[in-house]
Amino acid sequence: MTTALNRRLGAGLLHHASVRPDHVALTIGRRDYTYGEAVSTARRWAAPLVEAAGGRPRRVGVFAHRSEAAYLGVAAALFAGAAFVPLNRKFPPARTRAMLERADVDALIVDAASAPQLPELLQGLPRRPVVLLPDTPRADVTGRPGVAAGIDAERVLDAADLAAAAPLDRLPDVSPDDPAYLLFTSGSTGTPKGVPVTHANVRAFLDVNQDRYRLTPDDRLTQTFDQTFDLSVFDLFMAWENGARVCSMDPIELLAPFTYLERNGITVWFSVPSVAAVLRKRGVLRPGTMPTLRWSLFCGEPLPRATAEEWQAAAPGSTVENLYGPTELTIACTAYRWDPRASPAECVHDNVPIGRPYPGLRTLVVDDELNPVPDGATGELCVAGPQTTPGYWRAPRLTAERWFEHGGATYYRTGDLVRLEEGQFVCLGRDDQQVKVGGHRVELGEIEAVLRRAGAVEAVSLLWPDTATVTAVVTGAEDTAALTDACRAELPAYMVPRSVRAVDELPVNANGKVDRTALRRWLDERAALV
Repeated sequence: MTTALNRRLGAGLLHHASVRPDHVALTIGRRDYTYGEAVSTARRWAAPLVEAAGGRPRRVGVFAHRSEAAYLGVAAALFAGAAFVPLNRKFPPARTRAMLERADVDALIVDAASAPQLPELLQGLPRRPVVLLPDTPRADVTGRPGVAAGIDAERVLDAADLAAAAPLDRLPDVSPDDPAYLLFTSGSTGTPKGVPVTHANVRAFLDVNQDRYRLTPDDRLTQTFDQTFDLSVFDLFMAWENGARVCSMDPIELLAPFTYLERNGITVWFSVPSVAAVLRKRGVLRPGTMPTLRWSLFCGEPLPRATAEEWQAAAPGSTVENLYGPTELTIACTAYRWDPRASPAECVHDNVPIGRPYPGLRTLVVDDELNPVPDGATGELCVAGPQTTPGYWRAPRLTAERWFEHGGATYYRTGDLVRLEEGQFVCLGRDDQQVKVGGHRVELGEIEAVLRRAGAVEAVSLLWPDTATVTAVVTGAEDTAALTDACRAELPAYMVPRSVRAVDELPVNANGKVDRTALRRWLDERAALV
């Protein structure tokens, strides 16, 4: 595929619909969608998007979860020439509304399960979008209180309208520098940060991974991620670029995936390491339990050595890889291939290395003044190249803090501390207060901002008593339950503190900054008394 059209995200889906229309592109539960069906459906949904915009729309929100609307809605947005904006009904409505306002979407594609939230989300938005409800029957749209009756939209199209629509014939042109999707991540200011990822960014990522994994139409890939997690882009478009099948797994199936993998003939697994760690802790990750896998990929958080070893034994025919990369560098930018014989000795702090940068990327390891450090010294990892996104969405000040010029290239500062050992990067943690919870990137400052808005004078959040649990300590507020409720109202569940503790004052170090080490020690002592 060498034409300009084929450099846009979604071109693989179009190509394989033309050469193998009856091959399955997507499985949701027990329902299969062929390439021909997927493209025909997405083209029908794309037509009213273009018509309503009077041409190519700019951004289309996809407010759906593991449904036909979720996946084919992404394709429809791309076919219309728009950037898709993934939204999540599991997030608090206030957070989703903030994303809608920031994204300024032209249209929304919404599944039936998410539609009841629409009246609250759309009421009073500065601009009324067109709303597509592809799996909501007309009777529900017109008759169900709280759905269409309260939707403040420019136009609402239901399942019947979309089924009768003529497919979009000519796809609008897109530029390589146009955003393919706009993803919102946790922000230290208390407001989610938007990351526009261009077609060229994703194309560069796919080109590298096409060569690395050599997928074929016989491959079947898992989709374990919510679409607001950028790792989901790998599954969808690596599958569709190669005429393969992507299989959407229900979260309950992740607790014991072995039957699902065998039934669906899964060949490529991709998840955060904590999914594998849970299986390991439950004692179900037994040797030989995943014989169909040929690739096992992990990303989003540190991969423990023991987890890699047990997964490798459970999937003996599989090559295990540890990927690394923030959203700003387009899904992943380094990879490490596990070798059962050599890799255990290469682990640092019992975590698998993050490996070498992808071809075409340039890396710097720098000190606090952005001066390169010698090989073997610890510093902040910075990356430049075709996967480096252009900056934060409509936030030039934040962009200037994280992107910088060096040697004629634009580098992104990851905030991750690394060390180069034997040509491989090992990750040693963060240089700020960003952490990973269940693979999700979390700015602790965002949690603290919510707590202060809710009445705390001071607020500190930290991972305690383990790396999967956020605990908050506050001053000036006795009603900790109200603070927790405020977090639930504004933050995704994975960011809500498991507990909020009130103290008279926070411990500080010699520089007058909060002493987090002393705070953890205090929490440990309190826990020991219980």
